[in-house]
Amino acid sequence: MALIVQKYGGSSVADAEAMKRVAQRIVDTHNAGHRVVVVVSAMGDTTDDLLDAAASLTSKPPKREMDILLSAGERISMALLAMAVNELGVEARAYTGAQAGIQTDSRFGAAQIIGMVPERVARAIKDGQVAIVAGFQGISKDDDVTTLGRGGSDTTAVALAAALHADVCEIYTDVDGVFSADPRIVPGASQLSVMTYEETLELAAHGAKVLHLRAVEFARKFNVPLHVRSSFSNKEGTWIVDENYSKSKAMEAPVVAGIAHDRSQGKITIAGVPNVPGTASKIFATVAAVDGNIDMIVQNTAVATPDSSNLSFTVPQAEIPAVVAALEESRDKLSFREIRVSESVGILSVVGAGMRSHSGVSAVLFKTLGELSVNVDMISTSEIRISVVVAPERLDEASRAVHTAFGLDAGTRAVVYGGTGR
Repeated sequence: MALIVQKYGGSSVADAEAMKRVAQRIVDTHNAGHRVVVVVSAMGDTTDDLLDAAASLTSKPPKREMDILLSAGERISMALLAMAVNELGVEARAYTGAQAGIQTDSRFGAAQIIGMVPERVARAIKDGQVAIVAGFQGISKDDDVTTLGRGGSDTTAVALAAALHADVCEIYTDVDGVFSADPRIVPGASQLSVMTYEETLELAAHGAKVLHLRAVEFARKFNVPLHVRSSFSNKEGTWIVDENYSKSKAMEAPVVAGIAHDRSQGKITIAGVPNVPGTASKIFATVAAVDGNIDMIVQNTAVATPDSSNLSFTVPQAEIPAVVAALEESRDKLSFREIRVSESVGILSVVGAGMRSHSGVSAVLFKTLGELSVNVDMISTSEIRISVVVAPERLDEASRAVHTAFGLDAGTRAVVYGGTGR
């Protein structure tokens, strides 16, 4: 008898019929002899509707009250799903994040989990009940409701799985598993049977949307096996495990496991930066002071004056105004000439554990981009990843071409059941 944590995204519980289908899957798992804990997201567009309601009243809602408001969507889902499971003859109990013992810091809208005390959940499953927990939320030390930010329900599920020592955490979405690229952009994307935590982290960090970065980090830290599946089919899905297990499932890792693309970032270039030690440190300290999340960095010393350089970096689009304002405020201290902003860039990433032991990945990537006449603006690498910045209007075309160049195309078109990828 296994302890299984299941997480269902918004598209999986979008309406009453979807809710009934999910309830039946939960009951089937329970009746097979397993103990079941469920984490559920808000139904369909509920969160967007709540945001619109707030926007109709104020342009600057208090963050504390926004967290109370946005947590309501998951609470609705948990209660309705518990009713649906009970209707099928299996006792279920619904719990808010606070009732489930999810303790967070006080960063409203982007809270971090700092402790897990899931006593009530543990008692429920010990008594043979299905515990259904509202995702995306917790409670601070001041007893305030907090939300975990984007992908928070994934993080809730994995954190609960770790705290309860679950055998597996199943992430149910509207695609059949993790694919070699976003099937909405690359219709011929291949489903992957097994991936490492490290590969999944790189893909999640660079635009892949099936799993959230923080959830994968939790899974790797506590060695929680993840099983990404569709709630709309019974296909096997994708297992995400440590590298040793992955190698036991496949004789050799593919050179490239997947392609990720990201349009959510912009580029800031600081021109005329004094070319002296310590300047970059001051610039990035200024960015960090406003919680700017820097991804790629390039410094170009080939400028008109030998004592200055240009420094470019990418940040999420939503953070650009605060970062630019902080830099302008510190212009005298930093002594730069000007700031240039590209509101949107395209980031294409090639990821694969096999890159550690195989050469030629860069050659294939840049040859393919060159044949398309796609210009590369910035480059960033890790042991198992190469990322490039390209024009956002060329990103989809480039993603499809690079996917083909690395032999990742499948013979059939990938199925997206719900249309959202969550």
